[in-house]
Amino acid sequence: MDLGIKGRVAFVGASSKGLGLSVAESLAAEGASLAMCARGEEALGAAAQGIRDRFGVEVVEQALDVTDFEAVTKFMNETRNRLGNIDICVTNAGGPPGGTFEDFSLEDWRKAFELTFLSTLHMIREVLPGMRKQRWGRVVTVTSVSTKQTIDSLILSNAIRASVVGLMKSLVREYGGDNVLFNNVCPGAHATDRLLNMANLRAEKQGVSADEVIAGMSREVPLQRVGQPQEFGPLVAFLCSQKASYITGASVPIDGGQVRGV
Repeated sequence: MDLGIKGRVAFVGASSKGLGLSVAESLAAEGASLAMCARGEEALGAAAQGIRDRFGVEVVEQALDVTDFEAVTKFMNETRNRLGNIDICVTNAGGPPGGTFEDFSLEDWRKAFELTFLSTLHMIREVLPGMRKQRWGRVVTVTSVSTKQTIDSLILSNAIRASVVGLMKSLVREYGGDNVLFNNVCPGAHATDRLLNMANLRAEKQGVSADEVIAGMSREVPLQRVGQPQEFGPLVAFLCSQKASYITGASVPIDGGQVRGV
């Protein structure tokens, strides 16, 4: 299926590995040019070059922290100078740390809010004027199933990611007339570094191995396994496409059926 985004310019946060890389690869496979960022310069450079070699699209990359808003703005301006207007923005960042209410200070909450909410807000503020001017745009946030069903020991994610969904719902009402679409994708357990970190945290508390924890996570999923990163990107690419032109304000789980809500 031709998704109708060949030649579009896509900005993808935290795209050196895991879910973000899967998104970048899926967009590149459809012919979109890419702006990729992540904190690790070496991994980001390897990921960007791999995409150039495999898909033959233009890629610009910059190692940065998405909470460094000045650096994000500078990179987005560079992207526009080199590739053109940013048509697609996929906001993504490493999730806040795991833990319970008493584990975190006010400073921890502030950092989590900057990472999860303010980074998303800033990226959208940077790309929205250009999208409105051309009357075409796609914004997709990578959130979590925690926005639909809270996850034990992830109180920061449970609380703050819900605010991202509220923001996106509000933007739908304000900018729908400009043909800019706003959607959230809500991953469940996928085989990423973050999942391994969560498994190690739980394993330490429970006195078991990380493999046992991941096996337990798999049993909670109707498909009886955790997802693979490459299963994630195609969904995001579809929501960014011309084929999804009447989908906005949605929060789509990709979780193997884990969320129990109707």
